[in-house]
Amino acid sequence: MKFTGWIIALFAIFQTAHAQIPGGMAPGAQRQGGGQQMNIGHFYGRIVDKATNKGLDAASVQLFQNKFDTATKKRADVVVGGMLTSRNGDFSLENLPVFGQFKLVITAIGYKPIEQKIGFDIKMGPGVDRSQMLSQVDKDLGNLKMEQDASVLQDVTVTGTKPMIQMGVDRKIFNVEKSITSAGGTAIDVMRNVPSLNVDIDGNVSLRNAAPQIFVDGRPTTLSMDQIPADAIQSVEIITNPSAKYDASGGQSGILNIILKKNRKAGYNGSVRAGVDSRGKFNGGGDINIRQGKVNFFANAMYNQRKSKGWGETDRLSFAPGIKDLYTTQTSKSVFDGAFAFGRFGLDYFVDNRNTISISQSIVNGDFKPDNRTNYIYDSIVDFYTQYRNTTGKNNFRNYGTQLSFKHLFAKPNKEWTADINFNQSKNTNYSDIRYMSFSDLEMVKPIDAFENLQRVDAGGKNKFLTVQTDYVNPVTEKIKWEAGLRAQVRKFESFQSNYLNNSNTPFGNNFEYTDHVYAGYVTYSQKIKESFSYQLGLRAESSGYEGKQIGKDTYTNDFPISLFPSVFLSKQLEHKQDLQLNYTRRINRPNFFQLMPNTDYTDILNYQTGNPGLKPEFTHSLELSYQKTYGSKSNTFLATLFGKYTTDLIARYQYQGSVEAYPDSIVWISTYVNASTAYASGLELISRNTLTKWWDVTTSANVYYSKINGSNVISTLKNERTSWTAKMNHNFKFNKGWSFQLSGDYQAKSALPVSTSNSGDGGGGGGGGGRGGRGGGGGGFGGGPTTTTQGYVNPYYGVDMGVRKDFQIKKNTATVSVNWSDIFRTRKYFVHSEASGFVQDDWRRRDPQLVRVNFSYRFGKFDVALFKRKNMKGEQEGMQNGMQGMGQ
Repeated sequence: MKFTGWIIALFAIFQTAHAQIPGGMAPGAQRQGGGQQMNIGHFYGRIVDKATNKGLDAASVQLFQNKFDTATKKRADVVVGGMLTSRNGDFSLENLPVFGQFKLVITAIGYKPIEQKIGFDIKMGPGVDRSQMLSQVDKDLGNLKMEQDASVLQDVTVTGTKPMIQMGVDRKIFNVEKSITSAGGTAIDVMRNVPSLNVDIDGNVSLRNAAPQIFVDGRPTTLSMDQIPADAIQSVEIITNPSAKYDASGGQSGILNIILKKNRKAGYNGSVRAGVDSRGKFNGGGDINIRQGKVNFFANAMYNQRKSKGWGETDRLSFAPGIKDLYTTQTSKSVFDGAFAFGRFGLDYFVDNRNTISISQSIVNGDFKPDNRTNYIYDSIVDFYTQYRNTTGKNNFRNYGTQLSFKHLFAKPNKEWTADINFNQSKNTNYSDIRYMSFSDLEMVKPIDAFENLQRVDAGGKNKFLTVQTDYVNPVTEKIKWEAGLRAQVRKFESFQSNYLNNSNTPFGNNFEYTDHVYAGYVTYSQKIKESFSYQLGLRAESSGYEGKQIGKDTYTNDFPISLFPSVFLSKQLEHKQDLQLNYTRRINRPNFFQLMPNTDYTDILNYQTGNPGLKPEFTHSLELSYQKTYGSKSNTFLATLFGKYTTDLIARYQYQGSVEAYPDSIVWISTYVNASTAYASGLELISRNTLTKWWDVTTSANVYYSKINGSNVISTLKNERTSWTAKMNHNFKFNKGWSFQLSGDYQAKSALPVSTSNSGDGGGGGGGGGRGGRGGGGGGFGGGPTTTTQGYVNPYYGVDMGVRKDFQIKKNTATVSVNWSDIFRTRKYFVHSEASGFVQDDWRRRDPQLVRVNFSYRFGKFDVALFKRKNMKGEQEGMQNGMQGMGQ
């Protein structure tokens, strides 16, 4: 029964793959498991002369599989693949079944034939790494030396299924193609369904109450969440406690790695899609993959119109000795209207079976027009007046990202060397016109003593981000592995901001430049002892520093010559498909551009905002104990993680009373960042994935979290201690005739405000602009909203989303129509309470409730190498290969 359960699970992954593969059969394709295509196996290697070790040209490589012949009622060897080697001896056999044993026969004139059995041996049981299951169907047979027996080949494991959630002890993988409710949206919509993650009303993402470090395809990015279309994402990896191999940045949180779509199947495949939402806004796009010989080309593009609407109210009581109490009420309604375009293209060049060069380019462009209408009521018992404000303007952003990478596979399986260069640059400009009128009573008729003011804000900036990295992996034996790497990161930010207040032509503002660098190296050593215990020891060294300049004013610097970040991972496989892991890491969170930038944002008269160029990095010690159990015939999974974190010099939000440059004689409230002396956090995370029936599976997660912040080094009363919890549930139903339904919900109990609302030092996607509203944790989204501080909490809230999808065939290709409905009960209302010495404030906000999107997608393709047969001297060789595959029908 256990084996049968794993077989059923593995069938599901190929059922998913079949949805992307046309119904027509490619040469060499075989049907198994009820008509589903399962031919994704890949053998490759090199034939060399034993004496000279040089590659053999035109050696014949044939692959046989023993099958049952329905005509003769007997079993016989059938050719399922074959080719002649290239000049350097390389051969590559693709589109192979992953089940069963094969016989490889190699012949060449003047050489002794080689004949051996090979296969994709499927290992099943506890401790299997599901995150690499698809890559393991590529099996490198190494250098096969003629005139002697081939060396014993190592097994390749193909395990698991591809459900919406794949869980491992060190990471969780969310497969976006399974998410109906995020279709047609952005990365923010995707994150709402991911276990362990919380998304606030503005699209700010937090992981265990702190902002994660955002990666795209394994490298840092300047893109924000609202600039990445959901339909361009293949999967999301959540690494809660990264080892020394990964960038030490992130502090109290971990890494959120967004994997964009890319395919390397021989032939061509792609999709086109379009959708519209209930506000009449359109989205559309497509992607294409073409692999011909040694070149794989990929491209995708997306255009997304957005009209984001928000409502809110803020009530504040301000008090001070000798001054009358002031009651302030602020009501607002905002519209953020515009569109953005996302494009990405590139190619992989397969120099040979073991060397690949890849290059890709991404381009993002967006324009949005905010329209924010706000009413203020001021009541100090003695005085009473109102103010009406209307803010309009335009925001524009550009982002360009280039990646060049090289990968070399050694003849020894799993031994590899990689090197890559990543360059990102962003630019944004924005302006705001703020008109406000004050009245001495509630009548919206201008009295004699009323006055009208015009405030204009011109702001913008740009950044450049260069990362160079190389990694080396050497499995010394089957049980011992060394890994090492080097990394250099240099970033430069520029920002300008000019505020024209009270109809003045003389601006208040700031020009700020900021440059930082991180140089790092790491080494890890892994060993498996016996069959049930393994460990990994790692050490990372980083040298970092930054320099910030206020043009014409001050310069701020901070250098850390060497910081060490050790990591220890201990894993134990228990009986009955159980795993236990204990790990420890030390990490850092460096202040980012927006936290350091001393420009003052005057757009919200209740919350002036500025950075603190004197911030220091925070350091975190993190400890995790994880338990995973796989049970039942359907490979259900349960994961429990107990975690604790201790942080020094915590970067936290703080509000205080003071004066600003524009109003030097007035005392106002200013929001900024400070280094709190210490912070402690601990919690228990529970995740369960269960297949209840063949048509119903459910993923449930819960997180109980305790946090304590001590900021007595700033003021004696700056402390916050709270216990909170969150829960998520995602139901997936599959019915007959291509129908599927998804229902998901999340609940956030009363909780402390996130201890860090930064994007882990990545600076967001805006390119260093002057506005701060939308630069919250984990990438941020539209709108911004009231400033959060360490001195407060968030009241409970919940939300429910749903989606329905229908898959059908059009000319043997797959089409899909889906409808999704977010916040269907209009319950995502975000209540925040904050207080400090001198004020108590409560505010609520709501953004984009009950939004409906209708989407259509059409997937096409044909994985047939013969379609791209090159018109050259190698045409006959490819013809032979295709002919042999055709014989396997």
